[in-house]
Amino acid sequence: MLELAILGFLATGPLHGYELRRRLVQLSGYARPVSDGSLYPAINRMVKAGWIVRHVEPGSGAAQRYVLTLTEDGRGELRGRLRHPDDLDITDLTRFLTVLAFLSELPAAAEREAVLRRRLEFLEQPASFFSADGDPVRVRDVQDPYRRGMFVIAGATSRAERAWLRDELARSAAGDQKEERR
Repeated sequence: MLELAILGFLATGPLHGYELRRRLVQLSGYARPVSDGSLYPAINRMVKAGWIVRHVEPGSGAAQRYVLTLTEDGRGELRGRLRHPDDLDITDLTRFLTVLAFLSELPAAAEREAVLRRRLEFLEQPASFFSADGDPVRVRDVQDPYRRGMFVIAGATSRAERAWLRDELARSAAGDQKEERR
């Protein structure tokens, strides 16, 4: 997900490493800190792959700074990852939110809609915590208040996300119909 986020942020324009790191932290929040030990090796791999280029610019003083720019190959890589996210990128909320943060980089509405439909299909599958035999566990049957809290929070989050996905897909379909009439 780190590489996807780097590509996504650089799609908006060149950034120096410090600004890129700041944006990555803002995206992932405190839950998934971005260390120099993971960021700079990822940047180096992406430079080697030809997805980004690094050049030196004068800093505000004597220090120089590296500026990163997305290449056309990098833009292609970004779009490929957004068009065809891995299953885990669809099923894991944090990973999906990273995909969602950059989904507008896909130029075709149909491609964006396909990703949203995959997420919605996943969310509409029956799921339950603490089910050893596959039968759904009902909130009212959970005695532990903290486990019950997990159900309540997950249920509310899932309902809100499904409502947003349905609304967004309907809005997008309405926009497509307007476009076809022109």
